[in-house]
Amino acid sequence: MQIPLDKNKGAQILAQSLFKDLRGNGYSAHQILGLTTELIDLVTQALRETLAVRQSELEIQAQAPPQ
Repeated sequence: MQIPLDKNKGAQILAQSLFKDLRGNGYSAHQILGLTTELIDLVTQALRETLAVRQSELEIQAQAPPQ
């Protein structure tokens, strides 16, 4: 799945703005990296949960008798 270019640009702008705000509020690069790691962990967990639900749905469909 590809994200349209304008959404990629929006994400880039948001990231730059967030980084600038965090640095401006005294966060170190190390602290920002820690935050980034936590965000990646949360996204990874959400993707795994979504995948598990989809796999369960496919297994249920596969077990259902043909119509």
